[in-house]
Amino acid sequence: MRSPDIRSTFLDFFQARDHHVVPSSPLIPDDPTLLLANAGMNQFTPYFLGETAPPHPRAVSVQKCARTSDLENVGRTTRHGTFFEMLGNFSFGDYFKQEAIAWSWELLTRHYGLDPARLWVTVYLDDDGAERLWRRVGVPADRIQRLGMADNYWSMGVPGPCGPSSELHYDRGPAFGRREGGPAADGERYQEIWNLVFMQNRRGAGTGKDDFPVLGPLPSPSIDTGLGLDRLAAILQDVGTLCETDLLSPTLRRVGELAGRGFPGPGGGEERVSFQIVAEHARTIAFLIADGLLPSRDGRGYVLRRLMRRAVRHARLLGVDGPVLPAVTGSVVANLGGTWPELERRGDLIERVVTAEEEGFDRTLRQGSRLLETAIGRARSSGSPTLPGQTAFELHDTYGFPIDLTVDAARSAGLTVDEDAFADLLDGQRRHAQRAGRDKKGSAAARQDAYRRIGAEHGRTEFVGYDTTSAETRIVALLDGGGTVPLTRAHEGDEVEVFLDRSPFYAEAGGQVGDTGTLRTAGGAALRVLDTRPGPGGLHVHTARVTSGEAGPGDAAEAVVDADRRAAIARAHSATHVLHTMLRRVLGEHAAQRGSRVEPDRLRFDFAHFSGVGRAGLDTVQGLVNDYLLGDPGVRAWAAGRAEAEAAGADALFGEKYGERVRIVDIGDASRELCGGTHVGRGSQVGPVVILGESSIGTGLRRIEALTGPEALRHLDHGRTLLAELADLLDVPPEQAPERLRQRLGTLTEARRELDALHRADLRDRARRLADGAEPVDGGWLVAEVLDGLDGADLRPLANEIIAVRGDGPGAVILGARVRGGKAVLITALTPRLAETAPPARELLAGAAKEVGGGAGGKGPIANAGGPRAERLDEAVRMAAGTARDLLTRL
Repeated sequence: MRSPDIRSTFLDFFQARDHHVVPSSPLIPDDPTLLLANAGMNQFTPYFLGETAPPHPRAVSVQKCARTSDLENVGRTTRHGTFFEMLGNFSFGDYFKQEAIAWSWELLTRHYGLDPARLWVTVYLDDDGAERLWRRVGVPADRIQRLGMADNYWSMGVPGPCGPSSELHYDRGPAFGRREGGPAADGERYQEIWNLVFMQNRRGAGTGKDDFPVLGPLPSPSIDTGLGLDRLAAILQDVGTLCETDLLSPTLRRVGELAGRGFPGPGGGEERVSFQIVAEHARTIAFLIADGLLPSRDGRGYVLRRLMRRAVRHARLLGVDGPVLPAVTGSVVANLGGTWPELERRGDLIERVVTAEEEGFDRTLRQGSRLLETAIGRARSSGSPTLPGQTAFELHDTYGFPIDLTVDAARSAGLTVDEDAFADLLDGQRRHAQRAGRDKKGSAAARQDAYRRIGAEHGRTEFVGYDTTSAETRIVALLDGGGTVPLTRAHEGDEVEVFLDRSPFYAEAGGQVGDTGTLRTAGGAALRVLDTRPGPGGLHVHTARVTSGEAGPGDAAEAVVDADRRAAIARAHSATHVLHTMLRRVLGEHAAQRGSRVEPDRLRFDFAHFSGVGRAGLDTVQGLVNDYLLGDPGVRAWAAGRAEAEAAGADALFGEKYGERVRIVDIGDASRELCGGTHVGRGSQVGPVVILGESSIGTGLRRIEALTGPEALRHLDHGRTLLAELADLLDVPPEQAPERLRQRLGTLTEARRELDALHRADLRDRARRLADGAEPVDGGWLVAEVLDGLDGADLRPLANEIIAVRGDGPGAVILGARVRGGKAVLITALTPRLAETAPPARELLAGAAKEVGGGAGGKGPIANAGGPRAERLDEAVRMAAGTARDLLTRL
């Protein structure tokens, strides 16, 4: 059965049982505690926790998932990957174990045709009910095994819903492992294919997958299941590995074409592993970029960069020296783009990003190779047979140079690498990063847990800010400034987090900053709202400082938004939408938004593009934006179902979370975007838009900064004032100032060229005079002088000129000068004849450098020195000259 049929069979089966089909959420989750979407249930967390009522009590989905926990197993087992499609059915307080178990057995055995005799089941240790239900559908007791929390108790890995699980495993036969005894004995032979999670509890913060406190029951027992499409496809298509299914086999063949040979058989060793890593990572890379992720030095972007570099490195191990990522990710797009249209829509972007990143990594490898050669040379010259582990770690950590390449290069040079020391350093770094990550994740998780408790008790915050900037409200809860400790009262000077039953304050989202303003309680307390952020389940988190009196839960209050600031933010947000439209009109559809920051009368806009736009291009975009806004287009916000919005051509931003009902903002007929932000009523209210500039912020990612409204006018006024001052200085009208300034600069440039030519001629004259006056020393010659009126930069070309005038005989030049700041500068140059037998020139300068209070540097026949003791320069030159005479007399 081909993968499209596997998907459709699953969806059809559960649709016939009254499940609503829900589209996959993006791989970049709207959850600060999750790195990437790692399970089908991620987007349903609010339903399980009771924070939000689901639109349907049953759901079915095909969810894109990415996990890196099994990264090192990719290619080394038949079943592990970093990307997979999770087929899942879900119940939100509707059906429970009986239906989930019966339907999974029916689907696998009757619709997918799996042999019941080869199916095994695992259940949680004390789950007698699940075992009885499995036996009822026909699973014999000897093929049901009870396992512990690590295997059969599921959570997302962070605080949230959790519960015991029951897994279905398929016996792939002795070719996959000779050990009998079911999943408890061999996970490679008895492969897990479907996990049924009985969601019934909430977990707290913990240190690992199976080390966390269970806090209590969920509002309603629910079902979350996950059937791995890749693993099921491997079984139904009777292939050995995930990479050989129709999901990845075209990409695996493409790897073989690039490598010039086919995919090795089961005995293929490390070459077989490399084939699978390149193919498997290519799919993950393509999907991550299509969902809006770009490579970076940390966070989610680092996960992508690591996968790309790992794929490139294994391609190089296969002998593929040319570009590999564009070809293999292109194969993914061609193969899966029909099922996942975002791959086709972002195909050009995927190609651009992977091309740039691979080129950058190749430069890194070249740089690392040069540094490694230097380190090997040092080890050889010192007589050490071992390259230090610290050196290998610095190459790995600073330059991304893989340890196996370091080991191979060292072996070729007859050296070994201290891999134990390297492993200790790497392990220490990982432990430090894990501790930091746990602390950060634990803090975020504690906040989210406190917010969820408030949401469960009081419900979502009713946002009324689209229609008004003030509202009568009630404080329902207070937390301390850390966002974790509930408070009964807050006093003057306290900084707290405030939760209201209804709020006019916009919570930061979609790049728009949160509102500020004031809260005044009926009891006379005043609070200054410093920021407003979103919390889980539709909560608004108001960070506030009590400026007078005291406040607490239950207090009635008046909430008033800073209206002038809100209006300035609205101007910038509407400008951002029009800027997005005009950028794509000028640069192409690939120049899509990749992030924004909307502040009062100021915006920052990130977009996909692979070269600088240039001032002329920015001026064109700016002109289009202002012309369109000056035409005073109407601004309309309206709500629709997500499918209706997509059919209407509304742009959705990658990484943003949208519900079934969405808000659409139209600005005239040019811009239509899904947006929850605040906007002006008509385009002309934005005022002028001034683009300050644009810059690169990463591979294939550019940033524009711009001003709107009064801030733009102030900027233009400032520019006009500067132009007037410049015109006064040049004594011309303002419109003539640029041309007159160009003329003056041209004159200065010509004068500078003439001065440089005179200076070079003067240096040549000095060089001839110094060469003519060189001191003879036993068949060689020496020039040693302290020169006045020269800059330190003049000494090297002067020394080289002296050697050129004197010819190739054995000789040395030692020059010194006093430069600005009261410092001394020296240089020594040796002729090729002297350099053949003499030590490096820096050794000749070592004593002189100490005399002026500094050190010597340089390579081979030329060296320099400097120091703060200019009064000792004459003595320093004499010392160096004496050393040079000794060298010449020993020839």
